Order: sequence, then C-alpha cells, then structure tokens
Amino acid sequence: MAETASNDDNTVIIKKYANRRLYNTRSSSYITLDHLAKMTREGVDYKVLDAKTGNDITHTILTQIIMEEETNGEQMLPVNFLRELIGMYGNSMQSLIPHYLEASMENFRANQTKLAKAFEDSLGNNPLAKLAEQNMAMFRAASAAFMPGAEKPEGKAPASDEGGDLASLKEQMAEMQKKLDALGK
Repeated sequence: MAETASNDDNTVIIKKYANRRLYNTRSSSYITLDHLAKMTREGVDYKVLDAKTGNDITHTILTQIIMEEETNGEQMLPVNFLRELIGMYGNSMQSLIPHYLEASMENFRANQTKLAKAFEDSLGNNPLAKLAEQNMAMFRAASAAFMPGAEKPEGKAPASDEGGDLASLKEQMAEMQKKLDALGK
C-alpha cells in the first residue's frame, strides 16, 4: 500500500476513517485523540491521512487535539492571544504568522534548555551539593572497605573533584582495608 508507506521510516501513518475512528498502521490498532496527544508529547513523528481520499489532515487533527486540551485540561492559550490569532486570518500578515510562531517556539525550547542547564550547573557549584556528593562517595567507599563481599561502587568518582579530597579519602580507605585484611589473617 503506497499510502501507508512514508518518506521517513520513523513517521507513523494514522488513518482517519469516515466514522471518525483513527487507525495506527504501525501498531495495527485503533487509537484516540488522547493517544495522539501522548505520541506528540513523546516526540513521535506521525502523519494523519484521510482513509478515503489519502489527503494529509495532520494539521486539522493537531488543532483538534489543542481544542480538546483547552476544553478538558488547564487552559494554556490566553483569550487575548486567541482573539489576535483569529484577527490575523485574512490579514496581509497571515503568511508570516506561522513562521513567526514556529521560530518563537524554537526560541522558547532553546531558552528552556539553557535555563535547565544553568540550574544544573548552579547545583554543581553549590558547596552543599558537592558535600553531599562527597559524603555519598565516602559512604560507598566505606561500604566496600568494611564489607569485603560487597560489590564495588558503580562508576567513578565525580569528575568535579578538583582538590583531590576524594582521591585522598579513597587512598586512606584502601590503607584501612589493607590493615583490616592483615588483622583478619
């Protein structure tokens, strides 16, 4: 079937039938708009085709999902924004709006990523976070030293240990382990 094939093998083809049912051709099962919303949130690339005509109706279905979310969930789109958007239809600027909104969303995602990274970095520079990390490393080393049958700690010491304190503690723990082994003989 040519219409179930896609230019991109990762694109899932969804067929919409006249009875308003949606059929996922990849999983061979009927799905709902909620399923499509979840697929969208998970980043699954899909295309919705009218089963009778083969026309791409993805835009209409995505708009329908937004309408359902706005009706049933927490409203995200402010009324003034919606009025302005409706006012743009038929306007000479109408052709520019999709590109502007798309670029705005990309900038929003980029800023969101930068903010998350800055937050993570600030936690990494937090002395209390570093102290907690060192305490966990010492606890793991102590567990390994005092329980010879226990598994070795997973992974390496944090790379952010610039002062060598953790390496020093590990050396001390290794020395203690040697002394304990000698006493046990």
